[in-house]
Amino acid sequence: MRIALALLAALLCEATLAAQPASVLLEDLTSTEVAAKVASGPTIVLIPIGGTEQNGDRIVLGKHNFRARALAEDIARGLGNALVAPVVAYVPEGAIDPPTGHMRGAGTISIPTDAFEKTLEAAARSLLKHGFAAVILLGDHGGYQASLHRVADKANRASSRRSVIVPREYYREVEHAGAADTELTLAVDPKMVRHPRGASAEAGQAVRKEIVESTVKAIRRALPR
Repeated sequence: MRIALALLAALLCEATLAAQPASVLLEDLTSTEVAAKVASGPTIVLIPIGGTEQNGDRIVLGKHNFRARALAEDIARGLGNALVAPVVAYVPEGAIDPPTGHMRGAGTISIPTDAFEKTLEAAARSLLKHGFAAVILLGDHGGYQASLHRVADKANRASSRRSVIVPREYYREVEHAGAADTELTLAVDPKMVRHPRGASAEAGQAVRKEIVESTVKAIRRALPR
């Protein structure tokens, strides 16, 4: 009887695992699995870029990081041939001493713009070296959008092809920690929001869906053929 129950439990466990979608996160895979994925056909990789910044008393510091990863996973599944690199959580947020920008808020972490751009450039070059067809930079924060385009322009000039892409459809300019910002955060994880103040998760879900669908279409249009 015990053996039969153990076998049944094992079968149920296997069925549960089989029903779960395969991970699209690069860090969940082995090097061999990544190589096989790249060898199986044109594979792209998304780099979600967040930031660790103050959002007053309304939203947690890691808002952009959690959101960028969740949206990148949605986009990767929509594309079908994409993996998601680890989130870049350290970004320019203002001068450190004396503090400017978001550095005026406790918990914010800021790095120099040149260090940020060099990090993205090196990450993109690393991934392209492993055979990915293109690297997509998905920046969730408005303060460094110009940096993303500078990195892409430099990489594309060096490779003489459009190997690094920044889809403009991904980023939405909203009031920092305002209603729309809060709604999109609620749509990803309500635990990140301390004070919704009337913001609606349902409204955020609609925006999330639109961002994912429009970004998937933009990436497909931009990919090298």
